[in-house]
Amino acid sequence: MDFQLAGKVAIVTGASRGLGYQMALALAGQGVKVLAVARSIDDLNDLQSQDPERIAVSQCDMLDAAAVAALPEQARELFGSIDIVVNNAGIAPATPFLQQDFDEWQRVFAVNVTAPAILCRAAGEHMVAQGSGKIINVASTSGILGKASLAAYSSSKGAVLQFTKALAAEWAKFGVQVNAIAPGAFKTDAQSKVMESPEILKRRVGKIPARRMAESSEIGALTCYLASAQSDFVTGSVMVIDGGESSKL
Repeated sequence: MDFQLAGKVAIVTGASRGLGYQMALALAGQGVKVLAVARSIDDLNDLQSQDPERIAVSQCDMLDAAAVAALPEQARELFGSIDIVVNNAGIAPATPFLQQDFDEWQRVFAVNVTAPAILCRAAGEHMVAQGSGKIINVASTSGILGKASLAAYSSSKGAVLQFTKALAAEWAKFGVQVNAIAPGAFKTDAQSKVMESPEILKRRVGKIPARRMAESSEIGALTCYLASAQSDFVTGSVMVIDGGESSKL
């Protein structure tokens, strides 16, 4: 499907692997110039090799507020504009709450909530001025329902969902759409322990009405839709992609 995105410019954070990798590839496949951002330069170089004409890379620690704020200008210097931001970078340490160090709690919020807010503000200045733009925040079904041993992560992703809605309400009049994707169980490195154990995988898949985990590539079309003009009347929405898991009791 042609989403008519050729010539647009996007920033994708957490692009070195998993969902971010696939989102960057999907956008580039639609003709988008992508600034792919992550901490691992080796993994980013692997991504760039998939489409060197359209994908540029930037090594960035999301805890570095100044570096995050500089990304939109970097994209503009490379490609001339900034049209799309995909806030995908995130961390999810699995720690029982009574054992959680609050330094860890603060790191989770710094990466998962504060860094996206910084990037949205820096990119939003350009988007509001040009009267168009697309913000796609990657949340999680854990931000909707919560998950044991992931109190910090679930709380941070819940915050991302409310940030998305508030920013959508504020920026709609400027022609900037802000939406969130809430993925469920995808076959990524983050789920390696699940996939490596037939017993654990069976239990995990048994909770999903679709009776399977998603392929990481399945995030691509939804990303491209939310980045395109076809979603211009869609803002403040949370697109759940989880095989029906969060729809059942």
